[in-house]
Amino acid sequence: MVNQTAEPQQTSKAEPIGAAAAREIVQRLFAGVDAPLEVLLEDGTALRQHPEPKATIILREPSVLRALLTRSSDLVAGEAVVRGDIQVNGDVEAAFGIMDDVAAAREAREWPALVALALRLPGSKASQAEPSSTRPKLRGRLHSLERDRAAVAHHYDVSNEFYALWLDRNMTYSCAYFRDPSVTLDEAQLDKYELICRKLRLQQHERFLDVGCGWGGLIRFAAREYGVTAVGITLSVRQAEFARARIAEEHLDKCCRVELVDYRDLPALGEFNKAASVGMVEHVGDPMLLKYFESVYAALAPGGVFLNHGIISQKPRVSGLRALAGRFFPQRSRFIETYVFPDGELPRLPEMTQAAQDAGFEVRDVENLREHYTQTLRHWVERLEEHEEEARRLVGDATYNIWRFYMAGSAHGFNVGKIGVVQQLLAKRHADGTADVPMTRADIYH
Repeated sequence: MVNQTAEPQQTSKAEPIGAAAAREIVQRLFAGVDAPLEVLLEDGTALRQHPEPKATIILREPSVLRALLTRSSDLVAGEAVVRGDIQVNGDVEAAFGIMDDVAAAREAREWPALVALALRLPGSKASQAEPSSTRPKLRGRLHSLERDRAAVAHHYDVSNEFYALWLDRNMTYSCAYFRDPSVTLDEAQLDKYELICRKLRLQQHERFLDVGCGWGGLIRFAAREYGVTAVGITLSVRQAEFARARIAEEHLDKCCRVELVDYRDLPALGEFNKAASVGMVEHVGDPMLLKYFESVYAALAPGGVFLNHGIISQKPRVSGLRALAGRFFPQRSRFIETYVFPDGELPRLPEMTQAAQDAGFEVRDVENLREHYTQTLRHWVERLEEHEEEARRLVGDATYNIWRFYMAGSAHGFNVGKIGVVQQLLAKRHADGTADVPMTRADIYH
């Protein structure tokens, strides 16, 4: 008698609907690109594999690719990251670099076919709604005082405790200065303060203005180390509270203070000998650059010197077929403009310089520190990831995802030269045309 009891068959797990089409899209995107990156679906289905990946992109479902390719914007990709529809494990900065390589490998004529293939993917089961709780609600005329105040509050009033997890002990939210790659972030930020003070040639008893003073690190350093009377301005209530507390702790009340004042209202603060603005000009907007420089120029005494430190765009202007590719990999980041720096614009150096000159300033020195910002951002991302659990508890998953994604992408942007950060030393000349600036830089680095 034949035993009719069959052995149980080994069956492979069925792939999600649309996985095969998603795999074909990914393979076409990565054609000719040998990159250490894996692409998986949430259930572990592999769309692209690599033996030693630097990063792994995990898609919640195949339809995520449909949204990315048919709506084609870094805002769509960013919102997918914020929602958790896309996760990136490993080196996020490396993932940005690899996606740049993918964009460079694809010709403009290839994109319509990729979009057509994406349209064959099933619709999303997950929510495609924007993460509204983290998106700013701005009203009124662009760069009006009230709208600028709301934009600044959205970015800087997230949580002082959150920023403290990954910034240095002085809460310096701008490019550090690495005289040696081995120095700590705290040391590099103090060296940045010192560099600014040396470039300004600060002298004891001078009045020093910091436009957009953040949490007050620079004004406290200048008052303590150079004996100046320092005034910082900000529109962030949380920053002002923190800065004032630190000023009191260090017993600097008599020579250092922070005011909730807009840059357009500087006359109320009196006249200054020297001024700095570190990471503020990016919030001003191109149409307001002249007003920004005019306001600082008017606040300075004759012979005064202004150090303007800000991030600039270094991307070439594009047209024609390159502009079509830009539809999928945009020149400007709509994600950062929407969720990180609302209403912010990265000026180009020629336009920023022209605005400074039109306001009356003479350009005496320009230095690009973009490699230093790459290093700074890598420190910030590493420290944020080290405190992931506490950061998510403080601000929630969406805000954590936004900051990790934005800072890693910015590190990549600085590293490849898409963006830079420059320090302009600007002089307000005396009536006879003389400027209170030495003829050489020797004293700065002595």
